[in-house]
Amino acid sequence: MTSLVAAPDWLDAVKWDSAGLVAAIAQDAVTHRVLMVAWMNRESLALTASTLQATYWSRSRQRLWRKGEESGHVQAVREIRLDCDGDAIVLMVEQAGGIACHTGRESCFFSRLQDGHWIAVDPVVRDPSDIYRDPTTPHAHG
Repeated sequence: MTSLVAAPDWLDAVKWDSAGLVAAIAQDAVTHRVLMVAWMNRESLALTASTLQATYWSRSRQRLWRKGEESGHVQAVREIRLDCDGDAIVLMVEQAGGIACHTGRESCFFSRLQDGHWIAVDPVVRDPSDIYRDPTTPHAHG
């Protein structure tokens, strides 16, 4: 991936919402499976581009968080794309440990609508209580 930091105005091309955030979709760089959706602010997107490690803005914790900072399931960024409207980011990533979701699954999109009900169709790869220090705390993709 070429350095995105060299262009001083590349962050200005993003259409940030009223809270200064943009939706960021993490997608597996090999399989193209959508792993998760999170939020980024200018700082987290700039950090992601400069370090090539996915860093997001936690709306619940009101702080930056590097994906995998607690779980070890970091996302190595291979490519960053901006959609045609400028209001969504796609990160093509290599997902460490094969787990992106705080539920211990490969993807946060593990439920499928079936006969009017959401059914979990993907297995838990690893029990979250084995991953996080405090399994009772919501980790927003820790």
